[in-house]
Amino acid sequence: MLLAFDTSSPQVAVAVTDGDEVRAERNSAQTMKHGELLAPLIADVVADAGLIMQDLTAIAVGVGPGPFTGLRVGLVTARTLAHVLEVPVYGVCSLDILAAEAMSSGVVGEEFLVATDARRKEVYWGAWSAGRRVEGPEVERPADLAARLAPGTPVVGEGAELYSDLLGTRVGPARPSAGWLGRIAAAEVVELLDPEPLYLRRPDAVAAHAPKRVS
Repeated sequence: MLLAFDTSSPQVAVAVTDGDEVRAERNSAQTMKHGELLAPLIADVVADAGLIMQDLTAIAVGVGPGPFTGLRVGLVTARTLAHVLEVPVYGVCSLDILAAEAMSSGVVGEEFLVATDARRKEVYWGAWSAGRRVEGPEVERPADLAARLAPGTPVVGEGAELYSDLLGTRVGPARPSAGWLGRIAAAEVVELLDPEPLYLRRPDAVAAHAPKRVS
């Protein structure tokens, strides 16, 4: 039994899969509450699946790219649970989760982009061709990305929803699904990464520099 969760978006997404099908899945109704909601959602989903924590045999976690705070909550939780339960933990690029769902649903062709909200009026993005990510993940201003985008290229993810005037109408899912994270991690159809964050830039909050000495 594989526990999967992603905290790269404003929502918390959690699921349990047995490798063939999703046994239980929940998304937080509230946003920007990763620290408060992740642990209760994990407990709820495990119970929904008719399991206890000791039944879990592996953990998959979205590693971003995403905001510093959300990713930190998810990755610390994943590593802690894996240590306590003595099970392996696998990281998956959160853009790969969106791409997998979009390809499975048939809303994209061979060439498409995934773009998610990076705040600061930027997007995290990656490009796919023939079922493989061939560029990214990177962070960029939507206008700069749009300037290189071939006309009619489908764009998956919340970034297209936020910047539809530049990137066109969103197709496919807006935010990563924990169910799809569990599916692709269990099937090993994407690159499995160490559970380390893909921030792509410095955190929004940084420690203040010490004041200069006055001589």
